[in-house]
Amino acid sequence: MAVDTLTLTKLPDVQTAMLIRRPPAEVFEAFADPEVTTRFWFTKSTGRMSPGARLQWTWEMYGISTNVLVKEVEEGSRILFQWNDDHPLTVEFRFTPYGQDATLVEVAESGLTGSGDEIIAHVADSTGGFTIVLCAVKALLEQNIELNAVRDRHPNGL
Repeated sequence: MAVDTLTLTKLPDVQTAMLIRRPPAEVFEAFADPEVTTRFWFTKSTGRMSPGARLQWTWEMYGISTNVLVKEVEEGSRILFQWNDDHPLTVEFRFTPYGQDATLVEVAESGLTGSGDEIIAHVADSTGGFTIVLCAVKALLEQNIELNAVRDRHPNGL
């Protein structure tokens, strides 16, 4: 297919999911409580994921931070927030019971803007990034292993 004939009929969103063999309340708490989240995702947070909270998350290994506005929290089942000050994006985490003591975690990111190439690049990068986060929290909660997967994603700035 020639690149100049490629067209989209719908703007893509980021979507990924992972089964984590722990109860929904525990998996939810891993994302809501920065004491846990800093063990698998960002390295610093200014607070807990609670409705209306304005937070700053930092990834010290990369020298970057982002502001986060928590829009909605349904205890144990859902977190909705916006991040990325320049072009705000909406991220939703859903925590659905699955079988006995397992949770399906679904992540969606929407609100992408830019050229077609920029949007597709963001979808690919963000889908990979959220999948790494889900793998890291799975290892932490199921096996008590800190993978350092987010930190090691871009070693030495690669």
